[in-house]
Amino acid sequence: MNELLEAASRYAEANHHAGIAVTPFPGLVILRETTPTALLYAVSKPLVAVVLQGRKRVAMGNRLFEFGAGESLIVTADVPTVSQVITASRNEPYLALVVELDHVLIESLVVEMGTAPFTVGEPVRVDPTEGEVADAALRLLRLLDRPRSVEILKDQLLRELHYWLLSGRHGGAIRALGIASSHAQRISRAIARIREDFAKPLRVEQLADEAGMSLSGFHVHFRTITSLTPLQYQKQLRLIEARRFMLDGLPIAKAAYDVGYESIPQFTREYGRLFGTSPAKDIREVKVRLGTSA
Repeated sequence: MNELLEAASRYAEANHHAGIAVTPFPGLVILRETTPTALLYAVSKPLVAVVLQGRKRVAMGNRLFEFGAGESLIVTADVPTVSQVITASRNEPYLALVVELDHVLIESLVVEMGTAPFTVGEPVRVDPTEGEVADAALRLLRLLDRPRSVEILKDQLLRELHYWLLSGRHGGAIRALGIASSHAQRISRAIARIREDFAKPLRVEQLADEAGMSLSGFHVHFRTITSLTPLQYQKQLRLIEARRFMLDGLPIAKAAYDVGYESIPQFTREYGRLFGTSPAKDIREVKVRLGTSA
């Protein structure tokens, strides 16, 4: 892990912007923070975050996860999360390698790897980072010192990384993402539709039909995979998107209407329930923090 930490630290220090160092590898970034952060609200895509230094806390629903160096966060569904870096300094920044799980790669590997069980359980997990995963990640980062090799070798190394993830302790949950007939894959298609049309009225019956499920079965599997009902999921997505719009300078009323709200009082109430304060106060405090840290 020390070599992986050194490689990630060197690249992130030279290439990060606003705490994120983008790499030439699709779906792979390095997170770097030199101070503890405020709460970050987001809808996480399926991913693996390999923590190399520092500590972080992530909440999903009523579950709280705290993890640090040598551990990995595995997210196997598009779920709303609240995260916060809690241990970081200039001398020892928080560093994490984040890889978005590639559905196409997973589907291809599942076919090649043959029959094996897949599971659906909690969409967020924390466990020790497995040696094969860390080794594959290190060889990926080493390509950054040899730019000409990146285009030639990146696909096979990303494929190998996904293989080791599928072979590991959470392979069953990740495998479900690559099986078209699995409940995880069907629900992921419904989630993609909700994310695409989040500002439109939610037609749960239509989503259930598209997923090939009964209405009751769709509700059960959606909640099992995301920990939320479809309406709760859409509501959180709308509020998180509205917050992002307002941080980009959009007025409160315009942000509320753009994400599908017709009532500003309703938007304000629901915003307060999720974020713990009013939209105006929240955005003002975040901008003050950003100004202080700039």
